Amino acid sequence: MNTTQRALAVGVGAALLQALMLIAFAWPAANIAPRDLPIAVTGPQADMVIGKLAEHNPDAFDVSRPVDEAAARAAIEDREVYGAIVTGDGPPRVLIASAASPAVAQQLTQIGQQMSGGPAPRVDDVVAADSDDPRGTAFGAMVLPLVMSGIAAGVLLSLLIPTVGGKALGLVAFGIVGGLLSMEIIQGWMSVVPGSYLELSAVAGLVSFAVSGAVVGLATAIGRAGIGVAALTMLLIGNPFSAATSAPELLPQPWGAIGQLLPPGAAASLLRSVAFFDGAGATRPLVILVIWAVVAVALLAVGALRTRRPVEMPTPAPVPVSAS
Repeated sequence: MNTTQRALAVGVGAALLQALMLIAFAWPAANIAPRDLPIAVTGPQADMVIGKLAEHNPDAFDVSRPVDEAAARAAIEDREVYGAIVTGDGPPRVLIASAASPAVAQQLTQIGQQMSGGPAPRVDDVVAADSDDPRGTAFGAMVLPLVMSGIAAGVLLSLLIPTVGGKALGLVAFGIVGGLLSMEIIQGWMSVVPGSYLELSAVAGLVSFAVSGAVVGLATAIGRAGIGVAALTMLLIGNPFSAATSAPELLPQPWGAIGQLLPPGAAASLLRSVAFFDGAGATRPLVILVIWAVVAVALLAVGALRTRRPVEMPTPAPVPVSAS
């Protein structure tokens, strides 16, 4: 392939990558809608409300029926539902959790207003977002830097550090220092999330290790192609389907569910649980991130075994000796 052909191939390939990135980032945002979104409905008119919801969109909500308002509030605090509609005397009241998803909270508020048929209904924010970030904009924006920095760290460690032990040490250092620094900025300076600084730093460090470890691990196990595979997976699938600014149930399926199996989506869910819900709902995303971290270590071990394998030297052919 000559220079002209190579230049054309690179240009066309970059354009295709650009188109793929536009699809990955714009398509989910353009198709935000509830899909089996867990909510609760309680009170004497619960059947009527559920019927109206099903009539409007039968697949939009996964409705549970707690016995009373207290049980509905408990379900919200335990991250079993995103919100609740409480019926009784007068127009229905709406319970939301803006900390779980500002987008869902807004939708539930609009639904309550439509059902009241008059003045705006009473809305109680059971678990509110941080007062310095009421719309969750900064929270959603912090996931991409965690992913991008993890990819960058993985690429640098893969290309600049020759030994497997050195790569592992670099991953641990990046996870610890990156987690502490990122939460010092997000919580200490910007005051975007409440909660324990050390717990949040541990979560951010685990995310950093998982993302960068995926890059380094694949590169160590299968070569430089692993860098591209891991980076594109995190960037084109993990980040746009992380639901950091919405909710997994608002994204096109099965991509919303797939996004929660990747580090960016698990990171957003785990950070919400630790920061706002006292750890409720944290088990699944924590397990997912730990699995990614363990797989990264396993891939590094595979690479280490491969580099230590002795190279078999060919046996030299015997040299004939002529009789004198």
